Amino acid sequence: MLLFRSNWPRLSRSTPNRTLLFHTFAAMAPKTQEPQIVSVTDLPSAQAKWVGLKKIDFVDQTGTPRSWEIAVRKTTSKSGVDAVAMGNIFVHPLKPPSTMLVIQYRPPIGKYTIEWPAGLIDENETPEEAAVREMKEETGYEGKILNTGPVLSSDPGMTNATLKLVMIEVKLGEQEDMMPDQKLDEGELIERVMVPLSELYDRLIEYSKKDNFMVAGKLFYFAAGMHFAKHGGYI
Repeated sequence: MLLFRSNWPRLSRSTPNRTLLFHTFAAMAPKTQEPQIVSVTDLPSAQAKWVGLKKIDFVDQTGTPRSWEIAVRKTTSKSGVDAVAMGNIFVHPLKPPSTMLVIQYRPPIGKYTIEWPAGLIDENETPEEAAVREMKEETGYEGKILNTGPVLSSDPGMTNATLKLVMIEVKLGEQEDMMPDQKLDEGELIERVMVPLSELYDRLIEYSKKDNFMVAGKLFYFAAGMHFAKHGGYI
């Protein structure tokens, strides 16, 4: 199944991977085919490069012995944090505040995900250094760090993996209407889309209804929080 409708903006094979910044949907780089999972097999933990499987024996609050199986990362940074996600606000003098999302195929779910830019922290990096590097690689943009959040659990019932959310502001010029080139690593196929913050919740709902798409949970939590704070009358 094709990822994008034919009437959405699309690049030709002779066109660099750049697109108008504030199109409703960003143009996609040419692809020869859709990703396809060929097989899924059991992998012994000792043979895995990035992820291991461990069993935890513990005693709960009532004194009852219990056990738990978890996935663990085999690499981590010296900061003790595994990854960083870059919440971002793009400020343009003539357009509403927006945020840049990335679309990429995720083999564990066999779908394209809608996410904020994110990545692993290198061994000797701080979360802030990783955020600046990953933001440049995945989006082509550099910005000002507004805030670094606390250490967060990625999925506490499944893994001990951690991350930090780094909020970045990118200020654009009045004539800055073209996305810069990305600096992706080999094997990374990441597309970009700019969404006005006021439309973020509704746009994520739209994406979630499309075949072969899934919205990343952490991004949706942010959008849902904004939406219900604005429309629910709770704040």
